Amino acid sequence: MATLSCQFHLAIHRLPCNARVRPSFSCSVQPSQSNIKVVINGAAKEIGRAAVIAVTKARGMEVAGAVDSYCVGEDIGKVCDMEEPLEIPIVNDLTMVLGSISQSKETGVVVDFTKPSAVYDNVKQATAFGLRSVVYVPRITVDTISALSAFCEKASMVRTGVA
Repeated sequence: MATLSCQFHLAIHRLPCNARVRPSFSCSVQPSQSNIKVVINGAAKEIGRAAVIAVTKARGMEVAGAVDSYCVGEDIGKVCDMEEPLEIPIVNDLTMVLGSISQSKETGVVVDFTKPSAVYDNVKQATAFGLRSVVYVPRITVDTISALSAFCEKASMVRTGVA
């Protein structure tokens, strides 16, 4: 995506008496800031599908990956009953998706809707690839929250409260 920048300049130069003042008009195309790449982990779940739809409608964000153990190989846009496919297949390998996002040198985030037993390793993987994590995992244990909190502090990540 690019931003079109236009400027109007009125330049007055010393011209002969019969010369007209000519305004100048210039346009340039400047690249806009890139979108935040969002990986939805648990994409085939109801909440994951809602997140995919929300991200596709949000400005400045784009779905960059869909991870789940269900509906593997299917287009996430079709799984979400969107009018158009997103041409993003659901894969069951988070590491592969994280690797491809980290190669793009773009800002990325993993939104995790998986299970309590997997969330700690998922956050560690995302952090190793330079991505931030947003976690919503019902029934997560206090021990897992404590471990994540300690890990985030060591990794200089921001920690928020538990809902």
